[in-house]
Amino acid sequence: MALASSVKVVLGSIAFAIFWVLAVFPAVPFVPVGRTAGSLLGGMLMVIFQVITANQAYAAIDLQILGLLFGTMVFSVYLERADMFKYLGKLLSWKSRGAKDLICRVCLISAISSACFTNDTTCVVLTEFVLKIAKQHNLPPHPFLLALASSANIGSAATPIGNPQNLVIAVRSKISFGNFLTGILPSMIVGVIVNALLLLCMYWKLLSIEKNEEDVAVEVNAEEEMNSHRFSPATMTYFTSFNSQEWNSRLEVTAVQSSPGMSVLMGHVENLRNRSIPSENEIRGVPSASKEAANDVSSQVKEETIPSKRVASLDRLGDVLSVLSSEGKDDSTARWKKILWKSCVYLVTTGMLIALLLGLNMSWTAITAALALVVLDFKDARPSLEKVSYSLLVFFCGMFITVEGFNKTGIPSTLWDFMEPYSKIDHVIGIANLAVVVLLMSNLASNVPTVLLLGARVAELAADEKKAWLILAWVSTVAGNLSLLGSAANMIVCEQARRAPQLGYTLSFWSHLKFGVPSTLIVTAIGLALIR
Repeated sequence: MALASSVKVVLGSIAFAIFWVLAVFPAVPFVPVGRTAGSLLGGMLMVIFQVITANQAYAAIDLQILGLLFGTMVFSVYLERADMFKYLGKLLSWKSRGAKDLICRVCLISAISSACFTNDTTCVVLTEFVLKIAKQHNLPPHPFLLALASSANIGSAATPIGNPQNLVIAVRSKISFGNFLTGILPSMIVGVIVNALLLLCMYWKLLSIEKNEEDVAVEVNAEEEMNSHRFSPATMTYFTSFNSQEWNSRLEVTAVQSSPGMSVLMGHVENLRNRSIPSENEIRGVPSASKEAANDVSSQVKEETIPSKRVASLDRLGDVLSVLSSEGKDDSTARWKKILWKSCVYLVTTGMLIALLLGLNMSWTAITAALALVVLDFKDARPSLEKVSYSLLVFFCGMFITVEGFNKTGIPSTLWDFMEPYSKIDHVIGIANLAVVVLLMSNLASNVPTVLLLGARVAELAADEKKAWLILAWVSTVAGNLSLLGSAANMIVCEQARRAPQLGYTLSFWSHLKFGVPSTLIVTAIGLALIR
């Protein structure tokens, strides 16, 4: 494709530059509008500058990708409600055999979770768990945070639903879920293993530190801390509840004070206790005739009134016990309903994965599974749907329009025509050159725009189109490990770790870069050799 007119090239480049600056640096001082508004601004400028028409802008929005994104986000919300991520967190510390075992578990669990539930969601829900585990074992947190972020990126490369750029590649290339998985899975498995070995080699001394005796007490409450943590995956927010013992004691006191049945029962116990204590006159005895007569009269009255009072008391006590038994039955019913609902969630999850492996349409499969969970929940879906990151969907809309406008300028085609002879995947040198270009562009312009700009051109000129798409998926995903700004998952881990209450830790750019550069280069090279 030849270059467009000079005016379109200049104006289109300005619009794309504005989009790029706001997407990579969302807190720009002179325009602090954020990524989502920056994406819309870039798309709007493409239309205003007449680089593309309004109809071309509408056509550029890929509804299949948006539907797949929406379905996976809704799905992750219901998986969180079904305690899926809490169980993953427990696996991190279950029968642990030391720091080196823990870091291997973090790598394995984050990789598998990212392949199934996206890397961003995995990093949101597991970051604070990782910080707690590091604190319990008196270990520096940054090796574990690096393990979480890097393994989440590597693991997400294995499936089309692992990250946004894979969604784009799967939809544009029409590669089935099963073919995508089998093509990259060997690279992913070896990549996670190599990444874990690099972490062990680089941080062997730090991971060999012995625990102090005073830190053993922290492990007593590990289970309670895991249970008290709650997440909101789609919106990347969280909160920590009160200490579980304090919270339970408050609930017990409140329940006793507020329950009418319990107050009546305590009143009857107090009355019976008072009646069992003899009066002063009964102990001393009174010999006078007048007192004896008075006692006879009072005894007759008591004999008449006490049986009726006892009957009434027993009736009330029976009512209280029946209320308590019905409440117990209600609690048991609610518990079984929750177990049944969780089982349904896990069955729907399994069914969705089977449907994807069978090659059904990924967008409609994800949306159908999400709506199945909405129906099975049998509640108002608004609270769950409010947790969906609609700003991410809007960001993608603006990005589709902006990238389409930039393609219309002819600049990407001209640059690719220059690189094409050196980046063919028919030989090793060409694959290496292509990998370097994708690595650099993914860190400079972000991985999703890189895939949108290069995807079709790389595939068109390749002898094996499927392999070209898979190479692009692998390199653009692993490229996120190069620097802290390379992927959204890295930024999520960094921000979640910094904001964690009482566990806050700042993962610096340089500490990430020191591990990210060798890990990215080695894992990328090994993975390229295994892609089929």
